[in-house]
Amino acid sequence: GDDVKENLRAVESALNELRSKKCDLICLPENTFYLRLDKNQNIYPVISLQDDLWRPLRAFADREDCALLFGSVPVKNKKKKVANATVLVAPKQKPKVVYEKIHLFDVDVEGAPPVRESDHFAHGEKPPVLKIKNWNVALSICYDVRFARLYSRYSKKNTHLILVPSAFLVPTGRAHWHVLLRARAIESQAYVVAAAQCGGHKNAQGHSRDTFGHSLVVDPWGQVLLDMGDKGAAVAVVELDPVKLQTV
Repeated sequence: GDDVKENLRAVESALNELRSKKCDLICLPENTFYLRLDKNQNIYPVISLQDDLWRPLRAFADREDCALLFGSVPVKNKKKKVANATVLVAPKQKPKVVYEKIHLFDVDVEGAPPVRESDHFAHGEKPPVLKIKNWNVALSICYDVRFARLYSRYSKKNTHLILVPSAFLVPTGRAHWHVLLRARAIESQAYVVAAAQCGGHKNAQGHSRDTFGHSLVVDPWGQVLLDMGDKGAAVAVVELDPVKLQTV
């Protein structure tokens, strides 16, 4: 929803559920702390990397020796523009922006209100690959998944894992979500993990929005290892086998 404090509480609750699982990486969706519900609200709450919000999340990462990947957060970049940015909280490190969404969602989809993401955010420019626990991890966000050239660049960098945190619309999700994510895995010969916003989102003023859900994990052969469905917030744990990368 659009209540940052409530969303932080939800994230902390999810992390507590995962505490005993000994995860190396925990992936959260696009718009982790703020999902705009009022289409007339043109101001996003810009979140600073120095905000107190990060303190309990840094403590979790340090204590559990686990990297946290916040699919997207509205932050100011080095050019003082607001970006829809992926933030990494790694053990013993300060939060840092590791990716800014390149392909912003400016579309009219039948059955959904028009969206103009570029009214609020600046386009990102660089497609980075991170090293997490000896895995080469490529970054993207939601609408990026439609642009194959981005992923062909990643495949040339020996990518092991592609992340696609999302808040997909329901009509386009039904049509394209599974096929696009499976295609990205197959063509890149990499795992794909796509944590996604899910279900009906409402605020106290009566504004609402629906997202497709179906958080997916896909292996390099294109097989879906996990589909979390569309029934609302949940956590799941999947172990990715590096041998599969070499086999494929």
